[in-house]
Amino acid sequence: MAGTVRKTVARSFPLAQVKDDLSRYLREAAAKEIVITRHSKPAGVLIGFETEDDWLEYCLENDPRFLRRIAKARSSLRAGKGARLEHLK
Repeated sequence: MAGTVRKTVARSFPLAQVKDDLSRYLREAAAKEIVITRHSKPAGVLIGFETEDDWLEYCLENDPRFLRRIAKARSSLRAGKGARLEHLK
């Protein structure tokens, strides 16, 4: 992750197959999400991380408190409350 956007299409594998070789699928999931199926229907997604920073970035991007703060900051900026970067020197 760390600034990279995953653009590859997720691959699908049956749960029984993933359970038999989870470590391999975790390595694969670092490059692209893996959809885990149960009875040929999507049941979950396996997401891997190449580094601990990727994990921390994922946590931050999905933290509801952080997302609320971002939304509040954007709303303030749209309302004209804020400072331009060049004025912060």
